Amino acid sequence: MTQTSVLDLEQKLLEKQEKLEAEKASLDKEREKLVEKLEKVTGMTREEAKKTLLEEIEHQEAAIVARLIKEQEEEAKRTADEKVKQILADAMRHGATKYVPEYTVSVIPVESEEVKGRIIGKEGRNIRAFENATGVDVMLDEEGVIRISSFDQVRREIARRSLEKLLKDTRIQPFRIEEIVNQTQAEVDKIMLDEGQKLAQEVGVFNIPVDLLKVLGRFKFRTSYGQSLILHSLEVTKVAVALASEIGADVNVVRLAALFHDIGKVVEGEGSHVKLGVELLKKYNFPEAVINCVAEHHEDKPFSSVESVLVHIGDAVSAARPGARYEDIENYGKRLKEMEDMAKKQEGVQDAYAFEAGRELRVIAIPDMLDDAQCVILANQLREQISKSLAIPGEVKVTVIREFRAVAGESLAA
Repeated sequence: MTQTSVLDLEQKLLEKQEKLEAEKASLDKEREKLVEKLEKVTGMTREEAKKTLLEEIEHQEAAIVARLIKEQEEEAKRTADEKVKQILADAMRHGATKYVPEYTVSVIPVESEEVKGRIIGKEGRNIRAFENATGVDVMLDEEGVIRISSFDQVRREIARRSLEKLLKDTRIQPFRIEEIVNQTQAEVDKIMLDEGQKLAQEVGVFNIPVDLLKVLGRFKFRTSYGQSLILHSLEVTKVAVALASEIGADVNVVRLAALFHDIGKVVEGEGSHVKLGVELLKKYNFPEAVINCVAEHHEDKPFSSVESVLVHIGDAVSAARPGARYEDIENYGKRLKEMEDMAKKQEGVQDAYAFEAGRELRVIAIPDMLDDAQCVILANQLREQISKSLAIPGEVKVTVIREFRAVAGESLAA
C-alpha cells in the first residue's frame, strides 16, 4: 500500500470519527431535552425520577418474590402429609423393640408327686406359709407342675424364685420358707436396680440417683394393659427422641420425660399414675420442662411445649402398635389392689392378698390385736364393704388368718 493510500484512509477515519462525535453530541442534547421535558411534565427532579424508577422496580420484584413464596407454600401443603407420614414411619421403625408378653401365671415343673407333697407339708402348713409369705396363690391341681398366680409380677417373681430354691432344699418348713423368701426379696431388689441401670443406659440417660433407678427397675415386673412397661418405656423414648431430632426440639428434655412418663405406675400412693409420677420427679428436682411433659402426656393438662406433644405421640405410637397390648388388665390389677388396701386399713391387719381375679381376699391378722371372734367379724365387714364399693363379679370370699406361734427352738425336720 502506497503512502498516499494510507493518508487517504486516515482522512476517512477522521471524518467518520468526527461524524460519530457530532451524532453523539446531538443525542446528548436530545436526551437533555427529554429529561428536562420529563421534569417539567412530572414536576420531579432528576433524583426524584430516579427514586421513582427504583421503587417501581422494587415493587415488581416484590410481586415476583410473593408469587414464588405462595407457590412454595402450596407445594408444602401438598407434600406435608407425606412428609409427616415418612417422619413417623422412620421414628416407629427406629423405636421398634422385641416384645415378649407377660402373663399373670408362672408354671414350675415338679419331678414327682412326692416332691409336691413336701411343698404342701403336713395338713398344708408349708404351702399355707408360702402363700402367706409371698402373697401369691399356688395351684397344685395339675399333675407335674405347680402354678403360681398373682396380678403383682414382683410378688410372682419372688415366689417363683423362692419355690425353685425350696424344690432343691430338703428342709421345707414354715421358718425355712420365710428365710428363703426374704433372701429372694433381696435378690429381686438387686435385679430391679440392674434393670433400672440397663434401661437408663440404653436410652442414654446417666447420673440417676440409685433410689430412682430401683423404682425404674420395677418396670421389668410391671405391665400396662398387658404390655411390658420396660419395653413400652424404651419404645416411647426411642420414638419421641427420633421425632425431636427431626423437628429440632429439645432432645434431652424429650429423652428424660419419655423415660419417666409412666414412673407413677410403680409408685405407691393415692391418685393417678400421672400425679404420682409428677410428685416423684419434683422430689428429685427434675427440670420443670420434663415434669410438664410427664404431667401432660395423657392431655390431663393442655400441652405447654412441643416436647410434651412428642412424648404424647411416642406413648400413643407404642401403645397402639399391633401386638403391643393383648389384654385390658389395668382395671383388673387396680381393682385387686383396692381390695388389698381396703383390708390393710383395718385395725389389727398385718397384710392382705387378693386372689382368683378378686373373688378371694386373704387377710393376715395380728394375733395379739385380734381374737378369733374379732377375726370372724372382720371377715364379714370386709366382704360387705368390698361388695358395696367394688364391682367384683360373683361372691367374694374373705379369709382372715390368725396364727399364733410359740417358739422355743427350731427343728430341722421337715
